[in-house]
Amino acid sequence: MQFIERKRILFLGLPWTFTKYLVKEDMITINAGLLSKEENDCYMYKVQDVKLKLSFLERILKIGTIECFTGDVTNPTIKLIHIRNAKVIKDFILQASEEARRKRRTLNTLDITADDLEDTNDSL
Repeated sequence: MQFIERKRILFLGLPWTFTKYLVKEDMITINAGLLSKEENDCYMYKVQDVKLKLSFLERILKIGTIECFTGDVTNPTIKLIHIRNAKVIKDFILQASEEARRKRRTLNTLDITADDLEDTNDSL
């Protein structure tokens, strides 16, 4: 399963921008630009958490903004701005990212450093 959506403007929810989002089971791709193009990819297993934002105007226009928090070096947060089917796509990203992590046998780890502890021990 895959989703192809376009970034929309808040004026009637029309797709007058040159940004296209492609969400597949293994990857999220953002293509932006008209004259100067930029393509950004993020593997699904790197997506750690997903947030759905719906402003009042977005709810009226039946669009939403999805924010993906990733372990990607180039883009720690990926925003899919003003897209249709935002709730369905958010749920798909959550399920696909969990499945991708399970397939690759990766774990979500936190970087817990003892830098703060060294500072407090020096003052004692």
